[in-house]
Amino acid sequence: MISRLNAQNSSTFNQIMEITAWGFTIAIVSFMFFYVGYWIDSRYGTSPTFMIGLLMLAVFLCIGRFYWEAWLKMKQQQEQR
Repeated sequence: MISRLNAQNSSTFNQIMEITAWGFTIAIVSFMFFYVGYWIDSRYGTSPTFMIGLLMLAVFLCIGRFYWEAWLKMKQQQEQR
């Protein structure tokens, strides 16, 4: 019984850590794309075109990748049952 509870707590902790890591990933990648967009805009005088465009691209790519991994994990869990 105790080992079962420890396994569940470990699994929950792993899931929380994965979600936290995805939050950091989205924030860091968004900032990097935003900065690159800012640099391109300042170089070519197109403010805020690339800044906003690259920021939106980063957010959509990160969320899409997060969804894809969540879908794969869900599929693996269904196969294990």
